Amino acid sequence: MKNNLLLRYSTIFAALLLAFGLVTRGHAQVTGNLVLLDDAYATLAQGDHDYGGHRVKAMKQIEAAVNELDGKVAGNGRGHEPQGTSDAQMQAAESLLQQAVPGLPARALKHVNAAIAQINDGLAIH
Repeated sequence: MKNNLLLRYSTIFAALLLAFGLVTRGHAQVTGNLVLLDDAYATLAQGDHDYGGHRVKAMKQIEAAVNELDGKVAGNGRGHEPQGTSDAQMQAAESLLQQAVPGLPARALKHVNAAIAQINDGLAIH
């Protein structure tokens, strides 16, 4: 819920900056993508660690994508959720990554697609 609120405020802020001509449309898109990627990272960070290393590999790919956009991941959280909750978080992170795909530069897109593949591989274990 906190991440949803942050996403809403970030999107509204980016829209206001765009409306007043303080940023370009491309910059606003990158800002929105950074929020989505950071939310996906934080969601994965809270999950169970039982995915054969795929969850961590997905997190590293997300971090690489954020670095390509000249950002830094701020998402944190270390939890040991029940397996069902953790699986739902993995799926939610994949959804956030899918939302970030449009407009990503090729190098960042490569990392996001690799993260999605890692999430799917991890979920296939269960």
